[in-house]
This record gives sequence, C-alpha cells and structure tokens, in this order.
Amino acid sequence: MTYIVNDNCIKCVTTDCVEVCPVDCFYEGENMLVIHPDECIDCGVCVPECPVEAIQPDTDPGLEKWLELNAEFAGKWPNITMRRDRPKDWQQYDGEQNKYEKYFSPKPGEGS
Repeated sequence: MTYIVNDNCIKCVTTDCVEVCPVDCFYEGENMLVIHPDECIDCGVCVPECPVEAIQPDTDPGLEKWLELNAEFAGKWPNITMRRDRPKDWQQYDGEQNKYEKYFSPKPGEGS
C-alpha cells in the first residue's frame, strides 16, 4: 500500500503534509503535489495534516488513475520538503468538482 494525492489538492496545495513526511516523498507541480509511491513508507502521518482531505490510501476503490498520475509526475517534478504559505484563494477551490479537467497543469513547481 501507498498513499496518493487526489484532485482536491489542485489549486489548494496547502503543503502541511510535506512538513511531517519522514521520507520526503512529496513532489511539487505548478498547482498540486504528488506522492512517489516507491518512496512512501505507508506511515499515514500526512493524511490528517491535509485540510482538504486530498490524501488517500491507494487501497481505496477507484484510485487507479491517481496512483498512475502520482507515479508519473513524481518522476518529473521536483521534490518538496518544506511547508510554504498556503495560496490566498485555496479555500475557494476546496471540494470543487472536476478540478483535474479544469485546472491540472503538468508543469513542475519550485521544489525545495
């Protein structure tokens, strides 16, 4: 098992999860984070840190797309290990439907 980041992270990117990860397995895109499935140690400490509930175990049904996306972009985006200030408008995007189709960007973020 590993954890994945789903589409609710898009445009929210609170990064609280990054700060508690003991193995630094988060990677940063322009407007979301992903978890590297081969680096995640399944500890789950990141889950309660995400205020938008965007982190789930990959054993939850229907997450195959997100496991693939996390694996793909963890190999392309820079590693992030330090928490940043939240985007000012993050709350307006929390829970919005179809965020992947509307906002996802394959561009890398800054990383740490």
